Amino acid sequence: MSFFQGKILLNLIIKILNRPSTYWANFELCSSLQLSEFLDLLLEPVNSSHYRYRIKLGLHEALINAVTHGNKLDPQKSIRVRRIITPNWCVWQIQDQGNGLEIKKRNYKLPNEISSINGRGLYIINECFDDIRWSNKGNRLQLALKR
Repeated sequence: MSFFQGKILLNLIIKILNRPSTYWANFELCSSLQLSEFLDLLLEPVNSSHYRYRIKLGLHEALINAVTHGNKLDPQKSIRVRRIITPNWCVWQIQDQGNGLEIKKRNYKLPNEISSINGRGLYIINECFDDIRWSNKGNRLQLALKR
């Protein structure tokens, strides 16, 4: 290979590596509540600290719900997460191996009783993301934030 061809190839590789990632990245997590390192991995391509904190909070709640309510803390089950970062959107899909959440139970309001232990997760998720979509079965949640 000539020097000139090598330089063209090097420039092509640099362009490929520096272009925005517009493909889905897939991750799998054992059904546990050890989430800190996993959240950092999911947030690697997010540069803005404002968005990063907001996304981390929302993703944490969604993963906790998937592990505790979807997979019922079963260590044999896993959580599947897909991520895509485009120039306009950050999108995550979180899927558990549970039976799904019924439409009538998807309540995005705070609990009436302030001392209630549960009931804030979907409210927090709703506040952290611009778009939330559920699969028909209700065991996959898609969370999107406009960039």
